[in-house]
Amino acid sequence: MLIGEVARRSGVSARMLRHYESLGLLRPSGRTGSGYREYSGEDIRRIFHIESLRSLGLSLREIGRALDDSGFTPSALVDDLIRQTRRRIAAETELLTRLRRIDAAEPAGWEDVLQVVAVLQALGSKSAVDRQRAALSSGDEVPVPVEALVEAVLSETDPNVAGALRWALARSGDGSDDGGAALLADALGSPVAAVRERAVRSLAALPGDRAAARLREALAHPDPVVHGQAALALGTRGSADTVPTLVDMIADGRNDTDAADALSVLADDAATAERIATALADRLAHGASTAPARVRLTQALADIPGPTASRALVQLSSDPDRAVSLTATYLLRLRDAR
Repeated sequence: MLIGEVARRSGVSARMLRHYESLGLLRPSGRTGSGYREYSGEDIRRIFHIESLRSLGLSLREIGRALDDSGFTPSALVDDLIRQTRRRIAAETELLTRLRRIDAAEPAGWEDVLQVVAVLQALGSKSAVDRQRAALSSGDEVPVPVEALVEAVLSETDPNVAGALRWALARSGDGSDDGGAALLADALGSPVAAVRERAVRSLAALPGDRAAARLREALAHPDPVVHGQAALALGTRGSADTVPTLVDMIADGRNDTDAADALSVLADDAATAERIATALADRLAHGASTAPARVRLTQALADIPGPTASRALVQLSSDPDRAVSLTATYLLRLRDAR
């Protein structure tokens, strides 16, 4: 079979067949009387072998080794190809993500594209100063996609930069868009505790009903940090559903000062104040076994108005635990002086 016919049947151009021959990959079995290359059936099979190995990403040099070296083992080469392919896929995926984020910013011109690219690059900088500057610059002049801000805040370890990113996220929507809240809520399912904490703190910083709804769902999260941060955020927003969690936090000594502050905010409502005082008194009577826990619960009654809290403090002023009784007596004096 002559080269033209081989090229037509194999789909490999005559020029490429000559290139294979120049590299020693392919040697036609014979020549016609006129000196034209003549390919046998075995030559055709070798061409298909070459093309098959090329489709796997092997170089022509590697293909020559694979076909001609009887001691050549493919396992190491295939493993290397797998690693190369994974790196290539990761790079392409990263590029696709960057392009989608630029598209989401709806740039009006190339200047806008360059600004968005610069901010996205700065968010991934090794310099905390550059990351913070990028977070603070995101806004109306350089609109950064919410997805990029969420990714940045979930991986940020510097507290100052994290605060700037949370601020940028809070400014990125008016509370009616569930995008950022939904992404952060998804991150609450991360197996990494630090990521879950960053997610709930960022969610707590978002305004609007959508974020509040996500926080309410987080109250049932098994991670005490997650449901504790959700309770603190919702408590300061006036959600009375958080009272049991906040009381637990005080008893357990987890952000107990913040939890007591949240209860004092909720206590502005008279009915809720009675509910809080009852919950604290019940925990003192039946749930708190350690002295520090009982002192913390007693202190939490300080800013809770109403008759139930007053009665609880009167009873606690005679408590066998001297620290509890002294705390309750002091708080009663403060209440009488108001």
